[in-house]
Amino acid sequence: MAVTKKPLVRYKILDACFKNPYKKFTIDVLLATVNKRLMDMLDDESQCIKLRQLQDDIAFMRSSEGWGIELAELNDGKKKIYRYEDLDFSINNAPLNEVEMDQFQSAIQVLSQFEGMPQFEGIQEIIAKLKSNFKTTIIEKPFIGFDSTQDLKGIEYFSTLYNAVQNKTPLEITYKDFKTEEPYTYIFHPYYLKEYNNRWFLFGFHPESWKRDWNVAVDRIVSVTPSSVPFVVNETIDWQEYFSDMIGVSKSENAILEEVVLHFNQLTGKYMENKSIHETQKNKWIDEFTLELKIKVIVNYELVRLILSYGESVKVIEPKSLSEQIYKRHQEAFQQYF
Repeated sequence: MAVTKKPLVRYKILDACFKNPYKKFTIDVLLATVNKRLMDMLDDESQCIKLRQLQDDIAFMRSSEGWGIELAELNDGKKKIYRYEDLDFSINNAPLNEVEMDQFQSAIQVLSQFEGMPQFEGIQEIIAKLKSNFKTTIIEKPFIGFDSTQDLKGIEYFSTLYNAVQNKTPLEITYKDFKTEEPYTYIFHPYYLKEYNNRWFLFGFHPESWKRDWNVAVDRIVSVTPSSVPFVVNETIDWQEYFSDMIGVSKSENAILEEVVLHFNQLTGKYMENKSIHETQKNKWIDEFTLELKIKVIVNYELVRLILSYGESVKVIEPKSLSEQIYKRHQEAFQQYF
């Protein structure tokens, strides 16, 4: 039996019951108590359990796969009372069971694959301690591949940027963008780090322009050092909300939300049904060959690039301005071959 989230909630409720010397928890009282507390915590009647599930939970807690709990032989008339033999015992203080150990080992294996990344400096020592303390045997060969690379340009500055955001430290950044021939330097107050499409971006306050959502591409940074100027605190932007109405990282000053309607052909439509490109996405088949996909977002550079990546399998229906923009880009691409 796997120790998933909701069973673990039940085990903890039972643990509290078994530790209580002042109440006679018969099987009926246990069932009523567990279900009442599940309703109080989860407010979901479907999470309530029946007698068979309760008996299975107790059997698991008593097993070697669980915590090997020991219950006292107590009776109230003809009914058995469920109580720990040792009232100081708790599953919260017990050693990890086999299922928890398997899950823990899997977690360490995933964690191990971040070794070498600048933002996880020192993780190798932590992992070594965990392996030693819990006597784990980890398969060293990775079995999960993340969509990122340790060779990203500018990644060597990540720790400095991360610490600056965390500790509210202004920075002096020397930057080389695509439009200028020479690097230039400016003061920057970092607020938020964002990854998109295998690139990292730093957002914050740029005093020269007075913009509080200035965007710095980490791979265009030439050098970065802490600055001694007073830090300007972010008091206006909720960054989770800031990115919720767009795809990517580009937001123009007068950006407005628009409903974008896309029509995908049959093959790509089946794929898009199960691949959400934005949290507002809604799908419906308008016929057997066409999936209509709607999202409510700001039209920006990244959205245009995403639509273009689907090539001939998608058509923009709304807004008209976006449809014309995509049409023009396809025409220009077509001209490259003549």
